Amino acid sequence: MSEPFSNKPETPPRRPLFAGLRNSFLTGIVVIAPVGLTVWLVWTVIGWVDGVVLPFVPGPYQPENFLKTVFRAETDLQLRGIGVFFFLFFTTFIGWLAKGLLGRSLIRTGERFVSRMPIVRSIYSGVKQIAETVFSQADRSFEKACLIEYPRKGIWAVGFISTPARDEVKARAGQEGELLSVFVPTTPNPTSGFLLFFPKEDVIELDMSIEDAAKLVISAGLVYPEDQNGHGEKNAS
Repeated sequence: MSEPFSNKPETPPRRPLFAGLRNSFLTGIVVIAPVGLTVWLVWTVIGWVDGVVLPFVPGPYQPENFLKTVFRAETDLQLRGIGVFFFLFFTTFIGWLAKGLLGRSLIRTGERFVSRMPIVRSIYSGVKQIAETVFSQADRSFEKACLIEYPRKGIWAVGFISTPARDEVKARAGQEGELLSVFVPTTPNPTSGFLLFFPKEDVIELDMSIEDAAKLVISAGLVYPEDQNGHGEKNAS
């Protein structure tokens, strides 16, 4: 006769061995995949740069031949990354040369020559404008995260304050006060969005950092930063 109430604890059901192995495998993929992809991407880019740059290096100065001459090594040496070194050195040298009077004169002469070529001048001017925009402002970033009413009153969106509007944009907007450039990103891809111009008084600056605001946008509102100033409500436990 079985006892209706037993003091013996119930034995938890055993998890199948395959399920445990599968979970361990998936966890390993989550850990390894980002590292492996990053290493592969960097290694591939370095190899691509080597393949483009090294053919322009004279034969005696090729890394393998040079090291064979110096160290008198008989085995074939496979070095990756030397092309990147040559590329950085050559680019830095050209930049240093372009800062001088002779370099500026040569650049102006070359640009005048290119400006007379119908198709080439369009390509050159476009690439030059992109390069100047990207690299001359590489040290600049968004100033603050903010809240703005968009796309209509009563609906709020997270934005990033870029720079005060100026020149023709400010003049034609007819705004008496300061006009701010605000980038409003899309979710979950913050690299796309809208460039909007708001009066400064309509922009509410946030205390959260740019990184925290970006996490909020990417997570579609699921990841909020820790409140440092006591604003808002704490999550109920």
